Amino acid sequence: MNVVVGITGGIAAYKAVSVVRALVLAGHDVHVVATENALRFVGRPTLEAISRNTVHSDLYEGVAEVRHVAIGQAADLIVVAPATANTIAKLASGLADDLLGNTILASTAPVVIAPAMHTEMWQNPATVANIATLRGRGITVVGPASGQLTGRDSGPGRMSEPDDIVAAALSITRPQDLAGRRITISAGGTREPLDPVRFIGNRSSGRQGVALAEAAAARGAAVTLVTANLEIAAPRGVTIQKVSTTLELEATMAAASTDADVVIMAAAVADYRPETVAEGKIKKETQGDVLDLRLVKNPDILHGLVERRPVGQIIVGFAAETEEDPEALLALARGKVARKGCDLLVVNRVGWSEGFATEGNEVVIIDRAGDIVGEASGSKRSVADHVLDLIARPY
Repeated sequence: MNVVVGITGGIAAYKAVSVVRALVLAGHDVHVVATENALRFVGRPTLEAISRNTVHSDLYEGVAEVRHVAIGQAADLIVVAPATANTIAKLASGLADDLLGNTILASTAPVVIAPAMHTEMWQNPATVANIATLRGRGITVVGPASGQLTGRDSGPGRMSEPDDIVAAALSITRPQDLAGRRITISAGGTREPLDPVRFIGNRSSGRQGVALAEAAAARGAAVTLVTANLEIAAPRGVTIQKVSTTLELEATMAAASTDADVVIMAAAVADYRPETVAEGKIKKETQGDVLDLRLVKNPDILHGLVERRPVGQIIVGFAAETEEDPEALLALARGKVARKGCDLLVVNRVGWSEGFATEGNEVVIIDRAGDIVGEASGSKRSVADHVLDLIARPY
């Protein structure tokens, strides 16, 4: 999606960098249109490095290509963050004395603004009237929040957090094709304790499962996310249930999936656990040079969910493999989907520097017959949406 981020001249402009970054990581082509005052708060090189595109600010740039209207015509979504009181007044009046004003007037794309100003300015009757005018025209207003402002004062007028702005902006452009559906997702990696201090685990951060939960909620689903030792913040707008071990994950997923329309097992599950767990910390002084561990196999959670699923429930599994050869990787995936019996299997290669704890992913998706029904690469959020596309529109 082609997204224009308008940045205007307020101290909250520094937070716009995070808005741009989040949109880029979600797989969108982001173009920044900054006012001259905005560039006094945030430098052009920073915005160009984060957006990966040239920053536009001059109304008289690119005259031959009619850039003052072309940017708006090409936009699928426009986000103005921060939107100062001055910018809001100009938008309400339909003024176009700078490139951002021209861009918005020339566009038919949805517009989202995130106001940021001092409390007195936000509550001024002129601003109140201007906001009402913009809302009446269909412009989405996100925030402002209440909190610490520039200087010593505090109150309503603080720009909403970047993640909230991005979530609100993307929600108005996404189809609500999962509305009314209940989806249970697992994320993270299970840990099997050796003693109160140590555990056997894996390198999963939970990013892909969290991205799936965020994307499903944005498309209208009621989401339950079962988290195992997340290394990132849990998403907003979903029901969170926390677990740690594989046995805990098994029990929680069994309960949470009974009335789910879709179950997605994205968590990385420990295949084995210690046969016994020490009550106190294992000491090297008493164990000597060698510590022998006896491990027992953990239950196959995905296979168990498939065996117990109600009629009509869709189950999606994940498979992380270190196999480098694409054909051999696909063969492993086909063997796994045959054993598990899930409807879809999302397969990705992992290693020391790929797959786990990264912001991107590259996957192949196969169905129960072992046929490739999708491939995706990019941010984990874009991969998540591709997986959900297959669920929303049956393959």
